[in-house]
Formats: sequence, C-alpha cells, structure tokens
Amino acid sequence: MSSSPIIIRPVEDAGDRKAFVDLAWTLNRADPNWVPPLKTEVHSLIDPRTNPWFEHAEARLFLAERDGEPVGRISAQVDRKVVEASGRAIGQWGMFEAADAEVAAELIARAEDFLRGRRMRFSQGPFSLSIWDEPGLLIKGFEQPPTVMMGHNSPLYEAWVEAAGYAKAKDLFTCELPIDRPLPPLVQRIVASGERNPRIRIRKVDKSRFDEEAALILGILNDAWSENWGFVPLTDEEIAYAGKKLKPIVYEDLIRVAEVDGEPVAFMITLPDLNEFTRDLDGHLFPFGWAKLLWRLRNPRVRTVRVPLMGVVKRLQSTRLASQLAFMLIEYIRRDAHGRYGASRGEIGWILEDNQGMRSIAETTEGSINKVYRIYERAL
Repeated sequence: MSSSPIIIRPVEDAGDRKAFVDLAWTLNRADPNWVPPLKTEVHSLIDPRTNPWFEHAEARLFLAERDGEPVGRISAQVDRKVVEASGRAIGQWGMFEAADAEVAAELIARAEDFLRGRRMRFSQGPFSLSIWDEPGLLIKGFEQPPTVMMGHNSPLYEAWVEAAGYAKAKDLFTCELPIDRPLPPLVQRIVASGERNPRIRIRKVDKSRFDEEAALILGILNDAWSENWGFVPLTDEEIAYAGKKLKPIVYEDLIRVAEVDGEPVAFMITLPDLNEFTRDLDGHLFPFGWAKLLWRLRNPRVRTVRVPLMGVVKRLQSTRLASQLAFMLIEYIRRDAHGRYGASRGEIGWILEDNQGMRSIAETTEGSINKVYRIYERAL
C-alpha cells in the first residue's frame, strides 16, 4: 500500500467528470468479465441536465487521487422519494470504484460526511444512482459477465465495504434458466390450460404505440411493486427518459402483456443482452461504434436475454391465476427468444431475496441463482 496521502475532492467540471467515468476502465480492464459501459450513457446518468432523477434527488461525486492520479470514485446522494417511501432519513452512495482498501475507506467516509451534512441518519449502498439503475454490490457470480443494465465489480469490494461497518440490508438475486428447450412438463400443462381459457389473452406490445404501451406497463408495475422493499415509483419524466434509452432494444415479441377479460393485468419485459453487442466497442459509440451497434440491432442474434421487469397487479398476487399468467408470459417469450433471436439462456432479475412468489416461479422453470447483489446499510 502506498504511503502517499490520498486526496478526496468533489467533481467540479467536465474534466473531472471525464476522469470519474474513465476510472472504471483503469481499475477494471484486467477483469475478463467486466463489460465496458457506453460512456455516453454514464455521462448522461450523472448529468443533472439530462437525467430527470435529479429533479427529486441531489448527488455529489467524489474522486480519490494519489500522487495526482485518480485511484477511486464514489457518489453520495439524497433522494427525497427514498426518504418519503421509507419513512427514514436514508442517504445513499454508489458509483463505487477503489484501487485498494485504504482508498475505499476514505471514499466511504467522505460519502458519509456528505450524508450527515444533509441530516441523514442512515447510509445505504451501493446504488448507481438509484434502485432503477444498478443497485447492489456483486458478491456472488464473478465468473460470468453481467447482462444488460446489471453491475459488475471486484470481489475485493465486499470486504472493504464491510470493514467500513456495513451490514446486509437486502440481497438481490438473478436466476438463469435454459431456454433452448421446452419448459418442464408441469409448466407446459399450466400454459396449455391457460391457452384453453377464453378469458386470457397474451399479446405482444405495439411499438407504434410506444408511449401508450409504456404508460400501461408502468401503471401495472407501480401497482404490482408498490409494497416491495426499496420501491420508489418512477416519475413521468423518468419513464420518458428510460423509454428513450430502451426503445432501440425493444422488440415486440419479447415484451408481452397478459389480459384477463380484456383488462391488462400482467406484463413481462425481456431484452436482448446488449452487452454482447457493445463489449468490443470499449465504451465508444464514435466514430464507428454507433454504426456497428445499429447493424447488430437490426437483426439481433444473442446467447442471452434478460428479464429486468415483470409484474402482476396486486389484487391477483398469490393466486393460481397470477402464477399461470407468469408461466404463459415466460413460455411465449421463451419460444421467440430462442426461435427468432437464437438465445439459449435467460436471466430473470433482479429478484428480492424474500420474494418467494418470483423465486418459486424461477425454480419451477428450472432456473437457478447465478448472481447475488447485496445492498448494505449502517447507521450514521
């Protein structure tokens, strides 16, 4: 460990923001399973001028330097919607990268000082920047690269965060399942029973009505997830922001809505693993990366698809119908994900560790936990 002093300073200008973003490459490039994010996406995430999350939240970015070189980074943020939803003075931190344990300790302490200055009584993390972005620290599953919109970090970070006094608040799981073969016979019988039920309709989304479909799905989501741990409803502006980012990777047969008696009551969003398309771009869309990405998106062939979101309206949860609709959505999308896009593997998640309904559905479809992300907390 170097004896040179560590300087922690706030990010102030465009040059600092570039150093903040680029540090991830310096610290992670040797990791064979790290996938470089698109730099334009990271810059958009941390910029209050482009990310509507900042309309209800405040964040401060910090760089750690040793001998004039960046060796760590962290964000500290206070989201008024998190405080309101939890009923507690919870501040959060994220965007965490550190070259060693000493840097990690200094960064976390600086983030906590910021939160104390905003009268927060609890510190929680990592969230980069919110639960809708990349929540949790990867603690299991380092041997696989992350799928689209999921994080990846050094296995050393777990010990460094816990050394700062943090304990588990909640674990988030992802489950992988084979999708190049039919689902188990029990699930096939449940799906076949649903197909004989004239009250049930499973339909593709209509991309020509993108805004309307997005509003419908988010309406179901806000109802279905309203009592989930950590849930913070998205604002209309955040929905529009997310929609603009996701629209290029929305394929109508991979996003389905379940209707009962003509009423939309469930949905499932599946995305091709964009990381398979962007990994070799090294974070750069220009000058040639954008053209490569557009070409790949025209007729995508992927190994993996990810299910980031699915939900059933609250009044149907814990019913047989809810499970049946979930299995039908999974099977219909499985067929197209494999048949049209060549996918052999699906990943569902994240799933809250105590969401027994979703864990049971994943297990019944022969899914198994492949990654665990941990959210930590400590009193300030």
